[in-house]
Amino acid sequence: MELSVTLISAGLLIVLLLLFNLKNRKKKRCLPPGPSGLPIFGNLLQLDKRAPFKTLQKLSERYGPVVTVYLGSQRFVVLVGYDTVTEALMDQSDDFNGRGCLPFTMKVTKGYGLGISNGDRWRQLRRFTLTTLRDFGMGPNGMEEWVQEEARHLVARMRNTKGSPFDPTYFLSCAVSNVICCLVFGQRFSYDDTHFLHLLQSITETLKFNSSPWGQLYNIFPRLMEWLPGQQHQVFAMIEELRNFTSKKIQEHQDTLDPSSPRDYIDCFLNRHSQEKHLSASEFHHENLVSTVFNLFLAGTETTSSTLRYALNVLVKYPKIQESVQQEIDTVIGRERSPTIEDRKSLHFTDAVLHEIQRLMDLVPMSIPRCALKDISFRGYTIPKGTMIIFLLHSVLKGEELWETPWSFNPQHFLDHNGKFKKNPAFLAFAIGKRACVGESLAHMKIFLFLVSLLQLFTFSVSGGPDSVDLSPEYGSFANLPRRYNIIATPRR
Repeated sequence: MELSVTLISAGLLIVLLLLFNLKNRKKKRCLPPGPSGLPIFGNLLQLDKRAPFKTLQKLSERYGPVVTVYLGSQRFVVLVGYDTVTEALMDQSDDFNGRGCLPFTMKVTKGYGLGISNGDRWRQLRRFTLTTLRDFGMGPNGMEEWVQEEARHLVARMRNTKGSPFDPTYFLSCAVSNVICCLVFGQRFSYDDTHFLHLLQSITETLKFNSSPWGQLYNIFPRLMEWLPGQQHQVFAMIEELRNFTSKKIQEHQDTLDPSSPRDYIDCFLNRHSQEKHLSASEFHHENLVSTVFNLFLAGTETTSSTLRYALNVLVKYPKIQESVQQEIDTVIGRERSPTIEDRKSLHFTDAVLHEIQRLMDLVPMSIPRCALKDISFRGYTIPKGTMIIFLLHSVLKGEELWETPWSFNPQHFLDHNGKFKKNPAFLAFAIGKRACVGESLAHMKIFLFLVSLLQLFTFSVSGGPDSVDLSPEYGSFANLPRRYNIIATPRR
């Protein structure tokens, strides 16, 4: 009797295992195709460690525009090409709005804030942030005046170099960050403030780490990397210092808050917290404030300052382009008054050059990862819940069917036959859809006003000449970070 029960139980177990295996096989067959991987490592060793987006692009040539890869044990689905990316982000935007919870960002934000959140938390924080940016930053005589004022400080610093070679990195970081500081903290900092410069250095090192092979390994094997020695520990110490700085500023705001006269983003958030503190579903609490302010400070500083640095490299590399931009600025604005955003409508060639700089730079080639919050049906495939999703913006900004000369600098990509600026739908430097960068308008404003202000008054060069400038990134993974050069800012006569 006992033997019969044992045999029946064993038979049932075998049947259940076969059914489970069949179900998994069926589910796997619905996954997008992709290369076979190794145990533990997945497809990690197949990727170009300095430019993984290039490997993903090549894989799509074999497996199609929707590809499955495994980085360690984590499944990623990569969407490649303009049609695929826009179909997902526009036609199925609700399915693809989930933010991926990478171990690095989870540790940095502690799971809070606008950048990492999903669901109702994301909706509340995004709506509030967009409204506050509009009220404090995007309205008339708001952020534009702050950027113009900061541009004057930047010009003065460059004038003080007196034609000697200098690294513009921290001048640009100070200028860009001060605009964010005015919006978030209600104050700007001196370019000579050593603590401020130290914080900016920490932001730079954080982005470098994220764009290095070591940063990639942390996101794939976080538990192992916590035990191993390495630069990740220094980076997290820097991040904790940045969070402490943010918390200190929030406390200062709490101590001096006048609810009837909010000065900046933090004051508006504290007011909202006071209004909703009795609501259990409110997301306006301290942890979300710290992490959201940290998001704005971190993302709003390094990305735009890196773009400006790359722009100077491009203008040095192509002196005739620089000269043509200056001629247009002289004709439309002159050299006496500060540029305004309204001037952009008349600076067609300049606007085209700035867009082409961002296209060629390809700042965030793999975008910020998303996550399937439920099973997603897409193009006949099933993307299972929990899968990380990469929108390969690199494949759009450098798509050979989308741009006449995708791999070279060509402002004609953004000019019509009459020399007027024209938009190109494939310009997705900030992504698209409901989860596009909240600071896109502000970034465009800063890039335009800072560069036009500089080109009004200076001609940029390097001692080694244009041919000595290499436009390929120094670091390339999460972000394509430009190489550093000591440039010469020669006052225009």
